[in-house]
Amino acid sequence: MRRSERRGHRPAAALAGAALCAVLAAGCGIRTTSVPVDAGAAPSRVPCAMPAEDVAAQAEQGIPVQIYLVCASQLVTVDRAVQVAEAKSDRLRIATELLDELRRRPTADEQQAGFSTDVPKALRVSGPRTGDATDALRLSQQPEDLPAEALAQIVCTFTESEALVPGETVTLGGPGKYPARGYLCTAETKASPKAVPSTVGVS
Repeated sequence: MRRSERRGHRPAAALAGAALCAVLAAGCGIRTTSVPVDAGAAPSRVPCAMPAEDVAAQAEQGIPVQIYLVCASQLVTVDRAVQVAEAKSDRLRIATELLDELRRRPTADEQQAGFSTDVPKALRVSGPRTGDATDALRLSQQPEDLPAEALAQIVCTFTESEALVPGETVTLGGPGKYPARGYLCTAETKASPKAVPSTVGVS
């Protein structure tokens, strides 16, 4: 090959090398940028799920029960512990303990996981009065006047307890003269607690 031909190849080779160096900047000794890159927030706790250690800690505090709280616009069970043995207690005491748990503000861990409660703090429960069915429970506020989510929480939590509600229906009334009604906790109730729980007639 003549010398002039060899000189003609050198500029082309130099340009190709420069282009490759620009693409592979790190390989050509060019320092990376010092501007910080926002990678987004750190991963948060899985919504509507409690860590196993929190569940175990609850169980150590008393008799384990499950209550329904609101999370992601639906009802989700949460493990709690009460100081009452369901099999050895009367129905009113069981109902009171469960209602107390529903009225209680969710723990910090529960709030972080997205749980909340709509049950009023002042709400109370009492036993049947004259003319009621023997399994009726009376709330200090008319059930239909409660927020729909609160009533759904109460109905589903009460029906979850076999010692309190042997069947699938819980009979609830209020302080007024209105008769108590039977309420069902259905899959639709859990999925959409803003809808009033189904009633099954008047007792």
